[in-house]
Amino acid sequence: MRVRDIARQVSGGGGAAEHVASETLARAAAYDEIQPEAWISRVPAEQVLAQARAVDQRVTAGESLPLAGVPVAVKDNIDVAGLETTAACPAFAFRAQTSAYVVERLLAAGAVIVGKTNLDQFATGLVGTRSPYGSSGCVFNREYISGGSSSGSAVLVAAGVVPLALGSDTAGSGRVPAGFNDLVGFKATRGRWSSRGLLPACRSLDCISALTRDVEDAMLVDAVVAGFDRLDPYARRTPASRPGIGSAFRFGVPRPEQLKDLSAQELRLFLDALPRLKASGGTAVEVDVAPLLEAARLLYGGPWVAERTAVVETLLNTQPAAIHPVVRAIVQAGKGVSGVDTFRGFYALQNYARAAEELWDSAEVLVLPTAPAIYRRAEVLAEPVALNAHLGLYTNFVNLLDMTAISLPAGFRDNHTGFGVSLIAPAWSDLSLLDLAGRFMRAAVAPAPPELDLSPRQSRINLAVVGAHLSGMPLHWQLTSRDARLVRATRTARAYRLYAMAGQNPPKPALAHAGADGGSIELEIYELDLAAFGSFVAEVPAPLAIGTVMLEDGTTVKGFVAEPRALVGAQDITAFGGWRAYLAAR
Repeated sequence: MRVRDIARQVSGGGGAAEHVASETLARAAAYDEIQPEAWISRVPAEQVLAQARAVDQRVTAGESLPLAGVPVAVKDNIDVAGLETTAACPAFAFRAQTSAYVVERLLAAGAVIVGKTNLDQFATGLVGTRSPYGSSGCVFNREYISGGSSSGSAVLVAAGVVPLALGSDTAGSGRVPAGFNDLVGFKATRGRWSSRGLLPACRSLDCISALTRDVEDAMLVDAVVAGFDRLDPYARRTPASRPGIGSAFRFGVPRPEQLKDLSAQELRLFLDALPRLKASGGTAVEVDVAPLLEAARLLYGGPWVAERTAVVETLLNTQPAAIHPVVRAIVQAGKGVSGVDTFRGFYALQNYARAAEELWDSAEVLVLPTAPAIYRRAEVLAEPVALNAHLGLYTNFVNLLDMTAISLPAGFRDNHTGFGVSLIAPAWSDLSLLDLAGRFMRAAVAPAPPELDLSPRQSRINLAVVGAHLSGMPLHWQLTSRDARLVRATRTARAYRLYAMAGQNPPKPALAHAGADGGSIELEIYELDLAAFGSFVAEVPAPLAIGTVMLEDGTTVKGFVAEPRALVGAQDITAFGGWRAYLAAR
């Protein structure tokens, strides 16, 4: 069901919100058998139902709730009170005391929060593979990436688990996964939606975004959450005079050579979308988007990368291994950005902004592919930087140049992955852009989407790691290369001692059972399929081994243990409570 259909049904009363919540929990459980990687954490079922019952009571009391009973998933860099915000980095996680402003507005409108979704760590990526919690695939073909960084949010809406999810968008993180998964991804003008409670990626550019099944739902969400938040220093008041897109308008189309990155099939899908704009009242105008594409390079090749460094600087200085290697390389580069570099970047951006202003003299809206390509997950893992950069070709410049944008479904590739087109307009054109997007979608009958890829997952085994295989540590790649998924971070039962072994490169600990003389040790649990687990175990070198480890909740799991010879010359580091704390103290 769509957002507005659920709200209409629940507003009719009769306990409908609780019924919707129950169905959502059932769908979530069913899809867990396919892609559990979409979630990082979930609100306990009874709490979800309690939220829904409270909505039913508000409806009975006569409240008008525009999002009555609508289940919502929230990207895990956006705060929800009482839940952890991890940004896909367990070492960074904290429990939010208050909800983000946008989440508060959704709850006030009657929404029901279901859980927090996976993302490229610290929202740094467009691929959905940079997370210790696993990588999700496109819902129609899981061999291919879901897109990121709002990967879990896109997957859960596209799979029909929830009708609405929040993402974030700095470089296209809410639009690229929308395009791959046949969704609408809307990014408002910077500051029009409050970013208070959003863990920054680039604080001066960040936007919270919405992923929905259609434009009308995005319009409804925008009506609920847009508004000036005086507590957000980056919030902006809506100007009295705003640009608009009328019933007759000009739309800018890039020069042919500026679409050379598209395959023949993707170019055909893009060109097939243009008559829908003409049917919506538009006249095509060829424009030069080269300055926009050049501006896009500033996001990672200019001083703005230092904004990302500012967010994680403490972690980078104290526990660099806790950060995903690709993300770590990006944020490490920010340390080398000088004040001179920053002002040069500002000057360059101002020149590009002037070129963008001239573009708007020729057209009221720009149409571009949302992404120039899609890649298999294995390809992105093998070449994580260059392929990710290519995906942002048509999206990276939007926030830098203060534009609003929406990605819309525009067909499917032969591999069953979605292809999106983006409508981009000047800041504060949001309402007229949403109206045009609706006209665009109504101008043609949408093709039937492919069936969801529900091929069975292989049998999985949980594995506990305590040292060099923890997320961000030197041997973590041995897990990520096997598509392991972080299930949770927890502790052993109070029955183990941890030792720093002598003569190990890289340094490694040894976990030994000590009974009543033991302590509780931090660990992470990863899920691998049987074949991956077998190949991993085959590579474990003596004096380490894989045995059975008891957890603090009394359950057991396969995990690293040590032979007695591992303790010869080793340092007892049990008092630190875990390998990360020991390394930080060193």
